Amino acid sequence: MSDLRREVRRAVRVAGFGAVTGVMLPAYLTHQALTAPAARDVLRERWVGAWCTSLLELFGVCAHVRGARPPPGRGHLVVANHRSTADILLLLRTFGGTMVSRADLARWPLVGAAARSVGTLFVDRSDAASGATAVRHIRTKLVGGTTVILFPEGTTFPDDDVRPFHAGAFVAALRSGADIVPVGIAYASGSGAAFVEESFPAHLARMAAAPPSRVAMCIGEPIAVEPGARAAALRDRAHERVQRLVREARGVVDSREPAVLPST
Repeated sequence: MSDLRREVRRAVRVAGFGAVTGVMLPAYLTHQALTAPAARDVLRERWVGAWCTSLLELFGVCAHVRGARPPPGRGHLVVANHRSTADILLLLRTFGGTMVSRADLARWPLVGAAARSVGTLFVDRSDAASGATAVRHIRTKLVGGTTVILFPEGTTFPDDDVRPFHAGAFVAALRSGADIVPVGIAYASGSGAAFVEESFPAHLARMAAAPPSRVAMCIGEPIAVEPGARAAALRDRAHERVQRLVREARGVVDSREPAVLPST
């Protein structure tokens, strides 16, 4: 019976993922085309928030968020450890803004089309030219007052050890003067949300069959970019903060505090 429940859960969630994304994406694009350019950023934030919330609920991701989002009105660089595809949904749901993603996400079924439509910045970390272009685009977004979210580890990992950060985004923060917002994420032990060394369809199918996943996300105080700062020093400081916040998030998720999602 448990195997049957798991297969039914998988089928319902995979179908739901396709239905939610397949319906919301063309509806958003149509709405965008009918909206004045000055109002499109607000429209995008609303649609992305609704999409992320729908998928988090569909896949049973129960999140406890601790800490305050930075105030609006200027650009912020949000940096976090990366353990699951659900991280993307949770961060976009919480902070809004623009996501920086590895280049292959653009080819993922449905998700790639959705990511391209909302202005995701793609970067191939093995290509120096792609990295340099991404740094320029991140800086432009930050200067324009947009929140930019990225995973400086570069890919997903299975545990709470935060791997070394790539420095490129911190160069963009330094050149723009934007604050850096560190975030630590931890999933309950045994969670089916982990995304490590598998294709996206395989990850989607496995996560769809899993029982609800508990996750804690801890938001740290913004790190101000001081005059004369160096990108490497900012990178290392952010890394230390994220590691500390991951340990805090581990304590939160293991304590089984009530799960909540922040309001938009």
